[in-house]
Amino acid sequence: MAARIHIHLVSDSTGETLESVARASLARFEGVDAVKHFWPLVRSKGHMDRVLDDIASNPGLVIFTLATGEVRNHLETRTEALGLPAVSAIDPVVAGLAMMLGKAATAKPGRQHKLDDAYFARVEAINYTMAHDDGQMAENWNEADILLVGVSRTSKTPTSIYLANRGYKTANYPLVPTRDPPPHMFQLKKPFIVGLTTTPQRLVEVRRNRLLSLAQAPDTTYVDNERVKAEVLNARRLFADQGWPVIDVTRKAIEETAAAVINLMNEALPSGEAGGPSPSA
Repeated sequence: MAARIHIHLVSDSTGETLESVARASLARFEGVDAVKHFWPLVRSKGHMDRVLDDIASNPGLVIFTLATGEVRNHLETRTEALGLPAVSAIDPVVAGLAMMLGKAATAKPGRQHKLDDAYFARVEAINYTMAHDDGQMAENWNEADILLVGVSRTSKTPTSIYLANRGYKTANYPLVPTRDPPPHMFQLKKPFIVGLTTTPQRLVEVRRNRLLSLAQAPDTTYVDNERVKAEVLNARRLFADQGWPVIDVTRKAIEETAAAVINLMNEALPSGEAGGPSPSA
């Protein structure tokens, strides 16, 4: 049976960092049934008291990102009295930065979410990406940082949205057997174009599940084995003819695919040029 544990994620901000840390750490252990208790925007002792009541009722590991001293001290004092481990998710990194920079860190919760130029650029990237999903508004592709191309159900849309949240304007285009890609796709200069592919077997499985979720009969040409094999083969030929890098998304998480896209884009940059979203994105 799986080992059952409680994990309390306590943050004075949105808690995104804690979610990522907990997910990555739990992935290192097999057979663990983790019950997560998520506590974002904890910025007062009164709120912390309510959190501590739940921690006392469901003892387990406490992971926190708390910038303010009083609230943090309250948590550490009470968890120590309860005999429970309380771990700061970012203290080692902050300490390393303080040593390198020669100055102390500020104690302002949620500072990473300030409404600066980078924040609004990220919003712009998300808006662009949503408007250019599934081949829409192809005439504006030269404004994109990235263009993802692939047959249906190769995770183009979720990967695009994830990249947009990283600040990259991302468009995507579905390759359809009965339709030729727009000619200007092959003359684009700005966007970094990446082909997404998967195994025919996996594609049939994903498509069949999609049809079932829509209450449609799973016996159309959309999931025909030979047709799907031909689709994947033709897509690979197109990618090779155009010299586009290819990522096989079979069994890959969206985060892994997006990271691979960014790595490929950075590798394609001229030597010495920094990677990252364009200033306009």
